[in-house]
Amino acid sequence: MPLAQAQARLPGLAVAEADPAADATALARLAGWCLRYAPLTAPDPPDGVWIDATGATHLAGGEAGLLADLVDRLREAGFAARAAIADTPGAASAMARFGQSETTIVPAGSHAAALAPLPIRALRLPEETVDALNRLGLTRIHQLAAAPRAPLTRRFGATLLRRLDQTLGHVFEPIVPIPPPELISRRLTFVEPLSTVEAFTAVIGKLARAVCRRLDQGGLGARRLDLLFERVDGSIQALRVGTARPVRDPAHLAKLLDERLETVDPGLGVDAMRLNVPLTEALTADQATMLREDSDAVDLSALVDRLTNRLGASRVYRVAPVESDVPERTVQRIPPLAPPSHRAWPTELPRPVRLFSPPQPVRALAPLPDDPPVAFTWRRQRFRVRRADGPERVHGEWWRRDAELYAVRDYFRVEDEDGRRFWLFRRGNGVDPKTGALDWFLHGIF
Repeated sequence: MPLAQAQARLPGLAVAEADPAADATALARLAGWCLRYAPLTAPDPPDGVWIDATGATHLAGGEAGLLADLVDRLREAGFAARAAIADTPGAASAMARFGQSETTIVPAGSHAAALAPLPIRALRLPEETVDALNRLGLTRIHQLAAAPRAPLTRRFGATLLRRLDQTLGHVFEPIVPIPPPELISRRLTFVEPLSTVEAFTAVIGKLARAVCRRLDQGGLGARRLDLLFERVDGSIQALRVGTARPVRDPAHLAKLLDERLETVDPGLGVDAMRLNVPLTEALTADQATMLREDSDAVDLSALVDRLTNRLGASRVYRVAPVESDVPERTVQRIPPLAPPSHRAWPTELPRPVRLFSPPQPVRALAPLPDDPPVAFTWRRQRFRVRRADGPERVHGEWWRRDAELYAVRDYFRVEDEDGRRFWLFRRGNGVDPKTGALDWFLHGIF
């Protein structure tokens, strides 16, 4: 609808200017990222990506494993995605966009039956063509396939039936793949096999300086590095490190690799080492000059990189607020260097420093409907309440599931005779049994 009409219906509507060129560039980058699954990928504007996974699905645990991994990784990156595998590109596109499931696998040879009930819009036709066909009573693919072809060609041109034939596999539809990015790599061989940490450290420094020169020429920074140790017995030992931001500082990259040398078994010796940079990103001028002496910016990326490579990516994070009244849903984990959130922590009502997940059940003695507990028992220990404040009523998020439509929690801040402060809640409002069973829980400690 027009923007003015939308803003009239929804005051405060967030509006962003469309940037088709930037969208196309981002889609091409996403298609390049999909090269992890198959050697042939291509963007399918405006919002799709082709992946020719022929002969490559076994590397991801089969077709179902590939689709599940693809959708999960995209979801973690902030993309809502649907995916499908079929005999033809058109069939895969139609099932991904109009199928009933988030991921769909069409058995070989059965794509025609799977496509039959889908709307004609699934054939990637112009909107005016779809509207004209609907006015003629042709709304589904099986209806279009059964219609006489000559009248359709005279009225709509060759594009309509070509799309239908490509989708059904009667006409070949080529995919123009994007070229894989050139891998930045440097390899050094040795006259005599190396086996000491000191020798490896010296070689890592040389390799890091070599790849950083290549990165500098392309205006890139490394996000992931693979160091391969080619042993004299023909086997290979490998190290992988990652960075939170694009980096092309050879000293920093060398230090990340040096800290992992203790995991390498040189065996009888290493006669060659190779440093690959499989993942790079553009390094902006602001990032490159962030640590100048005249800059007040504090760059924590080096610290985050070292902690991540020592402890694992899942153990290094920071917390950010989430707009939710349900206490356990007000916090989310985000990457340590993610941009600051525009949301602020609520300050109107105090919240405990420590929340229990899930809340701990307790036995409490309290008058109804709104009085705080007089005493409660937690982990076989009885606590007598000296002071209390509340209730603070929190309702469930009805849009999540039906069980939360009537859910009610009454929270109380209580202090026992020894000065310990607890955050208790009772499920239900004490009047309507649909709101909760009136059982008590300990949710946090102040």
